[in-house]
Amino acid sequence: MSDPAAELYSTKADFAYLRVKELILSGVLPPDSVIAQARLAREIGISTTPLREALRRLKTEGLVELDAHRDARVAPLAAEEARDLLELRRSLDPLAVALAAERRTKADIAAIRAAAAELKPLPGNPAYEELVAHRRFHRALYHASHNDLLITTLDSLWDKADRYRRLALEVERGQEERDRKAAEHDALLDCVVARDAEGAAAVMREHIDTSLGAKAAWRLRNHRGESTGDA
Repeated sequence: MSDPAAELYSTKADFAYLRVKELILSGVLPPDSVIAQARLAREIGISTTPLREALRRLKTEGLVELDAHRDARVAPLAAEEARDLLELRRSLDPLAVALAAERRTKADIAAIRAAAAELKPLPGNPAYEELVAHRRFHRALYHASHNDLLITTLDSLWDKADRYRRLALEVERGQEERDRKAAEHDALLDCVVARDAEGAAAVMREHIDTSLGAKAAWRLRNHRGESTGDA
């Protein structure tokens, strides 16, 4: 039976792409799990043809692995990818907010304030919508930089990074840490509004260095060391 929601999208492949991505980022389809294509197609109300098209698209984004026999699985988490994401964000996020402080418009400020109003500390098993709220805030900051290449690059990193955030959240965060991250969000907004580029970059560097992504990279690196016997 077709899902009525699929009719809202231009193609069924677009619907399948967004639906499967949500299942992956929400943890319903966990890392390294096999994707039973026929069953998944039935569950989301489409045929396997648009689903396979969606899976090929997700493969290009590094979220899905496909082999020659059309078997599919969710891409596993990797210490190297977590490290690479962290290194990129340490460089690019501070640049983006520094430019945002210099170039933001009144409309940008309104968008950042609106996104900030929806932010809540992420729980241990966040819903997809809770992850989207954090993405919306950071995306509003990125857009205020008015650097299209930078915006596109950072936006493309976000889906990959969300899977590592979920891994880090498996370890419960204390209230002090949750409060600190909320204060950093407030400080980012204040610096951008005040056109304090250096301050915005400094807050963002601290935000990334103590982020869930950083915790996930540390956890995966140490787990790999234990598994291989590395010192």
